[in-house]
Amino acid sequence: MKHHVFLGIGTNLGDRPANLQKAIATLQRVIQVEQTSKVYETPPWGFADQPAFLNQVLSATTRLGPFELLAEIKTIETEIGRTPTFRYGPRLIDIDILFFDDLVLDEERLTIPHPHLTERAFVMVPLNEIAPQHVHPRLQRTIQDLMPEVDISNVKLYENSSPLEK
Repeated sequence: MKHHVFLGIGTNLGDRPANLQKAIATLQRVIQVEQTSKVYETPPWGFADQPAFLNQVLSATTRLGPFELLAEIKTIETEIGRTPTFRYGPRLIDIDILFFDDLVLDEERLTIPHPHLTERAFVMVPLNEIAPQHVHPRLQRTIQDLMPEVDISNVKLYENSSPLEK
């Protein structure tokens, strides 16, 4: 059975555009990318004294369940070069499951939808670009409807942004 997922990817260390490209290419082992947002540059969230992030959202399908997908994502992050750091610290790559079908899951290891996605402009802006009519299964509101509640003033389109063509 195929599941529809949205993933958020971000990076603020090293060759940031290459990190995003490598993440997308490597993720294709376990997902089939259907659409990617443009790339957005945003200030750090949670801990300010670090470089700006590049962020992107992917729409994809997978045959994996949510916990299998999470395990593969953690493996891929490590393969790309992510090393442990402090919460909200700098990172070579970060991959988050934003939505998994219309699943609502509250487990210690995994919460779906991502619990902070509606507070984070770096997720909401690219998500709204590719899926404005997607309904948040917990809030029962579309992404487009949630957008006015997000401060997007510090989100800018990255100059060299080009979405993956299907």
